[in-house]
Amino acid sequence: MLAGQVFRAGQMDGQKLARWKRKLDTVSVLNLRGQNDGEDWCETEGAVTDRLAIKHVDFRMSASTELTDKEVHALLGVMRKAPKPMLIHCKAGSDRTGIASARYVADIEGRDEDEAEWHLSLAYGHIGLPLISNARAMDVTWERVEPWLGFPDS
Repeated sequence: MLAGQVFRAGQMDGQKLARWKRKLDTVSVLNLRGQNDGEDWCETEGAVTDRLAIKHVDFRMSASTELTDKEVHALLGVMRKAPKPMLIHCKAGSDRTGIASARYVADIEGRDEDEAEWHLSLAYGHIGLPLISNARAMDVTWERVEPWLGFPDS
């Protein structure tokens, strides 16, 4: 993704998030797991982003559920508006983060289909095969919205 502007990762602890802030001057975090009050990871992330003045945005998605068209547009809006450098994460950084990254690369950066689809690949730990993975919904969503990006013959 855009070097120095948008990064992807899996869920990280508070110390690692603080290191990302120092190293990359991260100014926003897009959490694709959604708000999960009472969960240790969520409470830690909220406390660290507050302490370090990082804008924290929650966007709830499930890797096993296709995004609606409305959700796809909402996610793009969030990614466009979030201050950069931005860190996008879910739990493992492969499925939900993959579809968000693919959309960012194609829609916002205007890159080609191959570059976008690379973000939904085994290189990032994404396995979208039916009967093997619950994350197939991310691939189905991607295929459905590709024509919006001018990739009609995928």
